[in-house]
Amino acid sequence: MTLNTIDPDEVAKFEAMAAEWWDPAGKFKPLHMLNPCRLDYITAQIAAEFDRDLTAPMPFKGLRLLDIGCGGGLLSEPMARLGATVVGADAAARNIPVAQLHAEQMDLTIDYRHCAAEDLAAAGEVFDVVLNMEVVEHVADPQAFLTACQTLLKPGGLMICSTLNRNPKSFMMGIVGAEWVMRWLPKGTHDWSKFITPDELYTLLEKAGLRPVDRKGMVFNPITWGWSLSDRDLSVNYVTASVKAA
Repeated sequence: MTLNTIDPDEVAKFEAMAAEWWDPAGKFKPLHMLNPCRLDYITAQIAAEFDRDLTAPMPFKGLRLLDIGCGGGLLSEPMARLGATVVGADAAARNIPVAQLHAEQMDLTIDYRHCAAEDLAAAGEVFDVVLNMEVVEHVADPQAFLTACQTLLKPGGLMICSTLNRNPKSFMMGIVGAEWVMRWLPKGTHDWSKFITPDELYTLLEKAGLRPVDRKGMVFNPITWGWSLSDRDLSVNYVTASVKAA
């Protein structure tokens, strides 16, 4: 297994929590809460890029999709339900059997693998879509990682990439609020110094050979206790879409 962009300490954090992926009240509660907002963005971008009708049955049929850093499969499963041929890859070995078992229980066919993006690239794998969600802030070398992801895209392919902005507000919300006060995540899950600003991410994507085409914030409302997409507020969580030249 290729290890050049994998941070073993980061992998160990998620290995320790692997059994809790599908517990909506457990350590991954924040992702369960965020998932509908992420899916709204992902499905809209894929539909727009590949001219798919989301009201049709199996609208992503014929598209090959990689969920890199798939965890327990919170995004892989809805993509499979929408008709995509899904490969879920994760560097944390303990995540894979959890994801496989849940997919079997849901009667879904998903190809889960314990591997890195570089392994897939070395094997010559290519995809129409790469989902790269909340991963880039956990790798050892973001530029090398994003370059490997670009290699995995077919010409004209789409990558959706989300991460956390780096500023005082994101420290208060993402570290102090989520880890210390609300205890949604174990302390130390995130390293604020690894957070990436939207402009920095755009630069990394462009250097990797991708063309950024969109970015939006994902904003938590403590009154409604829910997440929504924002064109203006990218101050904490945000998501981007970029394409590979046809």
